[in-house]
Amino acid sequence: MIAKIKVIPAWCATHLSERQYLVLQAFIVGVLAAIAATAMKWLIETISHALTGGLDITVSNWRYLVYPVIGIALSALFIRFIVRDDISHGVTKILYAISRRQGHIKAHNMWSSVVASALTIGFGGSVGAESPIALTGSAIGSDVGRRFGMDHRTTMILIGCGASAAVAAIFKAPIAGLVFTLEVLMVDLTMASLLPLLVASITATCVTYGIGGGDAMFHFQTSLSFEVKDVLSVGLLGVCCGLLSLYFTRTMSRFEQFFSRLPGMWTRILTGGAILAGLIFLFPSLYGEGYNTVELLLNGRAQEVLNNSLFYGRSEWLIPYLGLILVVKVFAATATNGGGGCGGTFAPSLFLGCIGGFVFSTLWNSYFPSLQAPETIFALLGMAGVMSGVFHAPLTGVFLIAELTGGYGLFMPLLIVSVASYLTIVAFEPHSIYAQRLARRGELLTHHKDNAILTLMTLDAVIDKRQPRLTPDMSMAKMVQVISRGTEYMFPVVDVGGALIGVVNINNLRHLMYRTELYRQYTVEQLMEKPAQVLRTNDAMRLVMDTFDDTNATKLPVLDEEGRFVGFVSKNTLYASYRQIMRDFSEE
Repeated sequence: MIAKIKVIPAWCATHLSERQYLVLQAFIVGVLAAIAATAMKWLIETISHALTGGLDITVSNWRYLVYPVIGIALSALFIRFIVRDDISHGVTKILYAISRRQGHIKAHNMWSSVVASALTIGFGGSVGAESPIALTGSAIGSDVGRRFGMDHRTTMILIGCGASAAVAAIFKAPIAGLVFTLEVLMVDLTMASLLPLLVASITATCVTYGIGGGDAMFHFQTSLSFEVKDVLSVGLLGVCCGLLSLYFTRTMSRFEQFFSRLPGMWTRILTGGAILAGLIFLFPSLYGEGYNTVELLLNGRAQEVLNNSLFYGRSEWLIPYLGLILVVKVFAATATNGGGGCGGTFAPSLFLGCIGGFVFSTLWNSYFPSLQAPETIFALLGMAGVMSGVFHAPLTGVFLIAELTGGYGLFMPLLIVSVASYLTIVAFEPHSIYAQRLARRGELLTHHKDNAILTLMTLDAVIDKRQPRLTPDMSMAKMVQVISRGTEYMFPVVDVGGALIGVVNINNLRHLMYRTELYRQYTVEQLMEKPAQVLRTNDAMRLVMDTFDDTNATKLPVLDEEGRFVGFVSKNTLYASYRQIMRDFSEE
């Protein structure tokens, strides 16, 4: 659609200021992201209702063994043969695009995640739609920036606008969408980024209101107010949420590694489908996103959670049943994605938090009856606590839960539980579930300016690959003839396979260069020397900078993974690139 109205960029460039132009683009991104989010939710609800709408709630149903496997298989086949690209871990892909791909997100992500996650979740995949739709929104922002010819810095903001708009649209929570981008995607809060992020979030929310009405996602009412005596129970709930978040994060990471080692697509599909189907058959609450269970717990209808399960009608098994769900939910979510499905961890976090808060309050009330902890309120607080811990985003947890339920009257306990959960998990796990994959590879963009700039830099962009290459058996006369055509002072010496043997530094050979009678007596092998150090193409920029500092070298050779010479990196070029990115990074 944007491609057809080619006159808009030219008109905007001449009639609007830079800031007005950016706001207009944020508005467009907000509209498109809201439409995508609405389409995804409609697809998921339509598929789920068609499959499970008429099931008997009093008994277990064999269909719970079949639907998830079909959904994972359809999603995996769609990704493998139609998309032909990895679209899992949506928010992680956004972070990678920001840090390593100059903000470029492939165009197919504007629709592929919508289809794949609708198939996965609609057929019972135990994951959420929020991460895929955040990737969809960011892809829309990236595409708008590309089509409008925006620079790297502006494209980064538009990616954040897309993510904010997508989260705001799917939850009808504009402030949460904004804060999510600032905390999770780590887009810096400046006046240049705040206004377009707000515009995108508000626009997306308004479009969603216009399409689906203005009701909050969860219906929740309370007349209770926060009292000082509740600090202990709320704070302890926050600690428990932090520990639950730690369990979820680390178990998911290890279980993902198990699936990554499985050979072949069908092996992963069958393994993931079998695990998921078995868990859903035993615990039907794991079917889909789990928001129906959340709604039941928030509205005092906890006994209905046992519907369709082997425990139907046995209320005494409610707490053990919910406790087991706290343990196995991570396996259901990881099996969904590991098997080939597409989904995120937003919904699982809210689901776990709600159940965790409910179980905590039930146990607390049985041991401390004089300090009552209302189950529905603590279920709500648990949602904020686990989300804050899993995403390392306490403000996102606070504002999202407040906007989802209209529970602004519980703002203080929401703050306490979110902060307590965050402080608990960061004592053990420094990065969120999204960021830890990139952090291990040194590819994570953070608010630390120096680290952020080094992350944005790429070694390949500063490698000089133009120097002529010398061979060890080359005569000095031939060497002088070759190097006289260049302006550099250092040249590589390589063997027939391209492997680096040494370097020739003209500055160290000046006492020989003007003695022509020696040209036939020396070969390159006799004149070369070992470099002070070598770099690898996959070295992190922090390591590259440290190597230059440690060796005091002005130029170092770069080798590929097989040890073949690629080119030289100059310290001057490296620092010039650093200063340029610093200027771009600091501009508003």
